[in-house]
Amino acid sequence: MALNGSFKRIVALAGGVGGAKLVAGLAACLPSGALTVIGNTGDDFRHYGLHVSPDLDTVMYTLAGIAHPINGWGIADDTRYVLDMLAHYGEAIWFSLGDRDLATNILRTHWLAQGWPLSRVTARLCQQLGIATRLLPMTDDPLATVVYTLEHGRLAFQEYFVRHRWQPTVQRLVYEGAETAQPAEGVLEALHEAEAIIICPSNPLLSIEPILQVRAIREALRARRAPCLAVSPIINGAALKGPTVKIMHELGLRADVVGVAEYYGDLIDALIIDEADRAVRMPQQCFVTNIRMLSSADRRRLAEEVLMMLGEVHP
Repeated sequence: MALNGSFKRIVALAGGVGGAKLVAGLAACLPSGALTVIGNTGDDFRHYGLHVSPDLDTVMYTLAGIAHPINGWGIADDTRYVLDMLAHYGEAIWFSLGDRDLATNILRTHWLAQGWPLSRVTARLCQQLGIATRLLPMTDDPLATVVYTLEHGRLAFQEYFVRHRWQPTVQRLVYEGAETAQPAEGVLEALHEAEAIIICPSNPLLSIEPILQVRAIREALRARRAPCLAVSPIINGAALKGPTVKIMHELGLRADVVGVAEYYGDLIDALIIDEADRAVRMPQQCFVTNIRMLSSADRRRLAEEVLMMLGEVHP
C-alpha cells in the first residue's frame, strides 16, 4: 500500500464543485508540486465579450482558498456592483459574475487577445493567487459542450445549465471542436509520467467526458501503466450535486454507481463508492468509504483515503 508522501506525480481529472473539492483535499496532503490537475474547458463561453472558464476558475478559487463557501463557485464575499448596474440598464442577469470574479475574466480575455494560449493564462492566474498545484486546461483549442434538448433544441452549455437551470430534457450531447482539439501543453507529459490518475467526483458527461473527447487524452489513458481510480459522483441513486442522475436517465444510461462504472469502462481500474452503496455489485474493483465532502476536513480525509486505496488498485 502506498503512503501519501510516496506519490510524486499524481494527475487528477476534474470539473465542477465536486472535482474542485477533492482536488483541494489532494493538494493539502500531497507534497508540493506532486499534483497536476487537468481541468474541463467544455463549458467555457463568451459573456459580454469576456472569455469565461467556469470549471477552471472553480478549481482555481478552491485551491486558492477563496471560493464561495456555500456555492462552491465564485469568490467568497464578492460584490455585485457591475451586475447591479447592468440590471439597472435593463439587462437580464442570468449568469452571475462578481466584481472580483470579473477581474479574472477581464485579464484572461486580455491575455488571450495578446496571443497567449489558455494554458499560459491559467498558469499566470494560479501563480498570482499563490497556487502551487499545476492546473492545466485540457486543451488550448475551442471545444464546446452543446446540449440538444426536447424543449428548446440546441443550447449552448451555459444556456442549458445556468439560464434554464438544467431543467430541459437532454436528448444528446455534442462536443463541438473535439475532432481537431489537441491537448494543452504539458497534459500528455503529465499523463505519461503519472504514478497514478484520479478521476474526481465530477459529472461524467458534462465535466469529464469533454476532457476525454480530446482524442490524445483518451488514448493516453488507455495506454497508461499507472493505476486509474475514479470517485463516484452518485450516492444511492442521487447525485452529490447537479444534474448527473437526471441526464444519465434522459440519455438511457443506468443512473447509479454501476452506471458510472460502466460509463468509464476500461478507462478506470477501480471506483470508490459511498457506504450507502456497499451492497451493490460492481463490474470493476471497488472501494467503499464516506465520499461526502461537507467540510475541509472531509476533503482531506477523502483525499488521504483515495491515495491509500491507489496502493491497492490492480491495473
